[in-house]
Amino acid sequence: LRGCAVMGILWMNIIAFSQPQTAYFNPVAAGPLSTGDIAFWLVSLLLFDGKMRGLFALLFGASMLLLIDREEMAGRDGARAQKVRAGWLFVIGLAHYLLLWWGDILMVYAVVSLIALLFVRQEPMALVKSAFLLFLLQFLLVAGFIGSLYAWSHAAAAPDATTAVRQGFASFMTGLSDPASPAIQAEIATYRSGFGAILAHKLSGFPGQWLWSLMFTGLETLGFMLLGMAMLKGGFLAGRWNAEQYWRTARHCFLIGLPPMIALACWVIASGFAPLPAFGTALAWSFPFRIPLTVGWASLILWVVARFGSHPLLARCAAAGRLTLSNYLATSLIMCAIFYGWGLGLFGHVRIAMLPLFILPTWAVMLLWSPWWNARFGQGPMERLWRALARIGQA
Repeated sequence: LRGCAVMGILWMNIIAFSQPQTAYFNPVAAGPLSTGDIAFWLVSLLLFDGKMRGLFALLFGASMLLLIDREEMAGRDGARAQKVRAGWLFVIGLAHYLLLWWGDILMVYAVVSLIALLFVRQEPMALVKSAFLLFLLQFLLVAGFIGSLYAWSHAAAAPDATTAVRQGFASFMTGLSDPASPAIQAEIATYRSGFGAILAHKLSGFPGQWLWSLMFTGLETLGFMLLGMAMLKGGFLAGRWNAEQYWRTARHCFLIGLPPMIALACWVIASGFAPLPAFGTALAWSFPFRIPLTVGWASLILWVVARFGSHPLLARCAAAGRLTLSNYLATSLIMCAIFYGWGLGLFGHVRIAMLPLFILPTWAVMLLWSPWWNARFGQGPMERLWRALARIGQA
């Protein structure tokens, strides 16, 4: 599951590696769209956006329980061990954010996991209820934000609107969709420049940008962590279900989540990728359907494991999963070296439709190097560092 998640998340993250930040929400920010560009966006929206991040959070929540159980079985304080690990994960994430990529999720996981510790003793059904309450709160937050943008648009369109309101709204909308806007052009210039300029840009935006990310993903992440705990305690993530149960769950989840997602995609395309429909769909309106689709992905992968567990490709995926942190950070290093100015400088130059040409070879590298490294060293380099730092913190 971790191996599939770390490969799948690259499909969505590569937009943020290679294009201006707003292109993550609206592809027209990267320039006029071809049929291939729209096809890539459609696959990303339907199958990857938010689902792989949700799968990561599910597994993180489950792994917290495993860590705490292991520590307590050894006579140590499991909660303290998780707190120490979370502290060092935040440090690793901060280094990742500053030195490589602005889209780091490790700091969010580190902070949210400390809150998740409050729920670890709950029974599975209580965890599920808490998770869905958090999902509801997350949806109300993001829907309220998008609703405020619609209110702003109506205020700007009113006959008595002030010039400042109209200009402010027009500038905001332009920054969401017009690749020629000053904000997008400035971002492109920054990421095509050298390491020092990029670092200075990220330092100037920290912690503000990260706090926005925490606000718009924190409740969702916590909800998925709690759902992962419930799914482990209920045997789902432990592989205790039979293949038919996993297949039935996957089928139901995709039938629940995909039709409304397809409808949302059609709406965005019919609008000509207008800023509010595209931004609203990416941030808010697709959120309720990401939940069943995330569970659907987990069920589908576990069905494959139950049916074809001895296949060599699954062994390679498992090896990639044992090196999740190393593969996640190595992916950032590779992609930044390809797209940023201190590397090949392809930022904003590659069409969206061409991005699979970078994704598929990277997947191949993960599947090749992970078993080789595991066979020789038993643990990924970043996993080893994280564990060593955690031991120091507990000493």
